[in-house]
Amino acid sequence: MQFAAKRCGVKFNPPSIVLIYECKDTNKMRKRIIPVRNFSKYSDCSVAAERMKHHVRHRAYLEGVSLVTLQRLHIVLRDSMQGRSLEQTLASLSLETEEDLNKLNDKELAHKKAQMDELFERNRRRKDDPDFVYDLEVEFKAGALETCSWDEEDSDNGF
Repeated sequence: MQFAAKRCGVKFNPPSIVLIYECKDTNKMRKRIIPVRNFSKYSDCSVAAERMKHHVRHRAYLEGVSLVTLQRLHIVLRDSMQGRSLEQTLASLSLETEEDLNKLNDKELAHKKAQMDELFERNRRRKDDPDFVYDLEVEFKAGALETCSWDEEDSDNGF
């Protein structure tokens, strides 16, 4: 049987991953609740997500779900076990554009880069996409240009 994952979510009590999927053979929508076992507030979310994705019972259902999505769901569960609110967890998972990435440690930087890669892939246009336009040209407003001191012509006299 082939399955197409449509939506994913979490259930806090008992800790579970909820998967809404479509069975390709019958074209019916179904819900599967996958319990998260041996998981505590100190667990490594990436290891738990990888273990769940490759588990024999859930492998076929989670084939269409990315590992990053499962890691995020596990992070939401872990933070709930640690007493953090859902709003705090979602704020920490969002990509802040004004954050200085030079001040992050290696693990946090890798996490932010993975988020940026996922956002890039989501927004990427491929040749097969219906709204793909080859050689797209965009006109920008002339008022949007900013002047810079290093871009002035008369400053070249010093060389």
